[in-house]
Amino acid sequence: MRTRRLRSPATVTVALAVLLVASALVAVSIGVAGLTPAQVWDVVAMHLGLNPGTQPSDTTDAIVWGIRLPRVLTAALVGAGLATAGVVMQGVTRNPLADPYLLGLSSGASLGAVAVLLLGVGSAIAATVALPLAAFVGALVALVAALGVARLAGAITPTTAVLAGLAMSQLFAATTSLVIVVSAKGDSYREVLSWLLGSLAGSSWSTVTVAAVALVLLYPALRAYASRLDAFALGESAAAALGIPVRRTYVVLFVLVAALTGAMVSTSGAIGFVGLVLPHVVRAVTGGLHRHVMPAAALGGAVFLVWADTLARTVLDPRELPVGVITALIGVPVFVVVLWRSGRSSWS
Repeated sequence: MRTRRLRSPATVTVALAVLLVASALVAVSIGVAGLTPAQVWDVVAMHLGLNPGTQPSDTTDAIVWGIRLPRVLTAALVGAGLATAGVVMQGVTRNPLADPYLLGLSSGASLGAVAVLLLGVGSAIAATVALPLAAFVGALVALVAALGVARLAGAITPTTAVLAGLAMSQLFAATTSLVIVVSAKGDSYREVLSWLLGSLAGSSWSTVTVAAVALVLLYPALRAYASRLDAFALGESAAAALGIPVRRTYVVLFVLVAALTGAMVSTSGAIGFVGLVLPHVVRAVTGGLHRHVMPAAALGGAVFLVWADTLARTVLDPRELPVGVITALIGVPVFVVVLWRSGRSSWS
């Protein structure tokens, strides 16, 4: 897709970083117990060892530090991770419609995570390690299966990649449903189904840790491949002519994206369309170079999911919507616009 740069990438990145901090403070303050951003900052400052303007009460501290802040931070980290994965998938496959959800990675990760949730692995500490590991394996298996099916039709084109990804997504989703029906007992049935629709209601400092560690380790690794992703936009032959080991780069990027997606899905469930929407929005502002798109998309994804989750927990208060419902309601129209703008020539 042809893009043009409207703003300095550095300006966009700084503006999004400021917007993310402001969004997090405001989002934490929103809820049944209304707080001000200043009260939120006082709690954060107290825990960071700084001097708060006003000493917060125990109730305010419990609401902010124990409930809302872990949830908002998890939303920001997951949004950043999924948006980064979307940028890389679209660059690797040269497909504007590629994202972890559409290519089946999220469904595969969900199957792995649900298996751990329902079968159990003993202690909570073991579950904290096993959940993202199982989600990573599930995402990797789904990706290999989708690319394998696409390869059966010959060269992997945008059309075959999307169709194979959709088929694998449905297969893994059906298998997940089967596992739930066979294994779930009592209220775990509803809990797992809610989680599969994407939910940040169970966020804690443990989920913040898992998502943060994954993002800190994997984002720089993916960012290091930005120039190679630019070369892939010219085609495999051109990339190889530039001295890039194409197949090895594909394998490394696919494994890194599967690990990132698996970690994010293990903390929040399957949240679709973040990896599809944000890269396109950011490219319209920064241009198409991946060294500019990746940081802006990560920050934009963080801001987007913070507000999507805030909307999900407040729009039908006291009931709560799965955040995946909100992202789908926004993502589907964008998907249609992208499909329309791609034109028939992009599908051959």
